[in-house]
Amino acid sequence: MNAALDRKGLAAATFAFIAWGLVPLYWHLLKIVPSSQIIAHRIVWSALLLLLWLVPRSGLRWWREIRAHKHAAPALALSSLLIAFNWGLYIWAVNAGHVVQTSLGYFINPLLNVLLGVVILRERLNILQWLAIACAALGVAWLTWQSGAPPWIALGLAFSFALYGLVRKLVAVDAIGGLALESLYLFLPALAFLLWAEAGHGGEFTGGWGWNISALLIGGGAITALPLLGFTYGVRRVPLSVVGLLQYLSPSLSLLIGVVILHEPFNNDLALGFAAIWLGLLLFAGDGWRRARRVAV
Repeated sequence: MNAALDRKGLAAATFAFIAWGLVPLYWHLLKIVPSSQIIAHRIVWSALLLLLWLVPRSGLRWWREIRAHKHAAPALALSSLLIAFNWGLYIWAVNAGHVVQTSLGYFINPLLNVLLGVVILRERLNILQWLAIACAALGVAWLTWQSGAPPWIALGLAFSFALYGLVRKLVAVDAIGGLALESLYLFLPALAFLLWAEAGHGGEFTGGWGWNISALLIGGGAITALPLLGFTYGVRRVPLSVVGLLQYLSPSLSLLIGVVILHEPFNNDLALGFAAIWLGLLLFAGDGWRRARRVAV
């Protein structure tokens, strides 16, 4: 029974990371739609889908559980702004031809999570972990020097998602219920914006874009919610060391999509910066695997 659960958990977590890696192709299909409207549709439809998932299963128990945690509701209001910024920047970057930079952001993110743990949570790092962070910092510095400006898209994605993860770590509530409340915080502003857009301000959901684009916009709710459901199912059944390695599937797939399918440039200077960051990730992942093996023994 446990083995079956482990296989299902691994499959669910793998699905989540592969889906997140392939999602640039989905948003690219919506290139005709302004990014601001894509993010608003994503918020509206994901909120409705999450409520359809939660309410029949547990009624309002998910809300009562959140309310029982002191400061959870205001903290989730902050995390809702962080994830909205992250989603908006990501969708804009994909449709503006910066998929490679988005992948860079999510390669940086795990190491930034560790750094925030040191600065804010006073966690202690070993030499190998500090070396991993130093490699990533060198990679970002190299990319900044070569391009004449920091990789703002990558850094914006990495910092916003790392801060989002920090807030969610400090507020110990169910992942799905927390996302539902975050979506509800954003629901009315997003819905109001979409109604305004449809009233002659560039919105074409009910007509001009065609039924296929409208269907894709509605499907954006599933694209948001289903991978998260798979992740939350899998992360409870798969060792964190395995999850830590699986998370690199997403930016790796996004990088391949950006370079191979969308033909974004990836020259030697860019490859060198990525290589320094990948070296940091290898050191970090290797250290995590080594420590997990030690605990298992």
